[in-house]
Amino acid sequence: MADNSNKEDMVQLIKRFGAFLTVKISNLFHAVDSRSIGAIAGLAFAIVFTWRLLRSPSGPQRRQPKRQASAPSSSGVRNQSNANLTSPGVCSPSEDSSAQNVIDEFFQPIKPTVGQIVRQRLREGRKVTCQLLGIILEESSPEELQKQATVRSSVLEVLLEITKFCDLYLMETILDDESEKKVLLALEDAGVFTSGGLVKDKVLFCSTETGRTSFVRQLEPDWHVDTNFEISSQLARFIKYQLYISSVKPERSAANVYSSPSLEQFFGSV
Repeated sequence: MADNSNKEDMVQLIKRFGAFLTVKISNLFHAVDSRSIGAIAGLAFAIVFTWRLLRSPSGPQRRQPKRQASAPSSSGVRNQSNANLTSPGVCSPSEDSSAQNVIDEFFQPIKPTVGQIVRQRLREGRKVTCQLLGIILEESSPEELQKQATVRSSVLEVLLEITKFCDLYLMETILDDESEKKVLLALEDAGVFTSGGLVKDKVLFCSTETGRTSFVRQLEPDWHVDTNFEISSQLARFIKYQLYISSVKPERSAANVYSSPSLEQFFGSV
């Protein structure tokens, strides 16, 4: 009812405005020349067109379906039924919440996979050399390897992704042949040789730290990962990128030497 009243008021206002313009235009006809008559006629046409547009209904009226009369029931049941009825075109709060949840899930940023992160952080490097102690293995010294060798479970996913993308060589300093056997067995039990692209021939052992440095220089990798800062410093001139694994960040290092507490943290998998 209020909408109809507002529309009638608008129509009356336009009619009065049109009558006022008619009087003014008739008076102007005596004072203007023939060239101005066309402009006035165009203005009148625009006003009439606007008035007819406002009078026309905004859109086709939708016929609401008739509701069937419900069978007589108790007042409690009738009240509950009326409470559940919603007006057409109005969404309930639960529907709005569900729609918002769908939109939020659709526009959530896509989290990159570990493989994508490995490719990005390695900067398209295709050959990687990596020390075993303190990085791949739980043990941190050759003496510990004489007792046991344990592959760190948290680094396994990153290690396997590197083997899929790069030519990986693992190396370590050991004190005896038994330590070599323990390391190879631990890597085999972890599935490194079966799930990834690593083979036993690419696990290298030496008896001194200098030997590990020689391995790296001969292989000429794009990346080398080590826990010995002196070795990283010596190789900085020969290796394009290096990753120094340590809980303490060095005070000074070459521009191509990165540092991280662990291999998996460097690749953002934890």
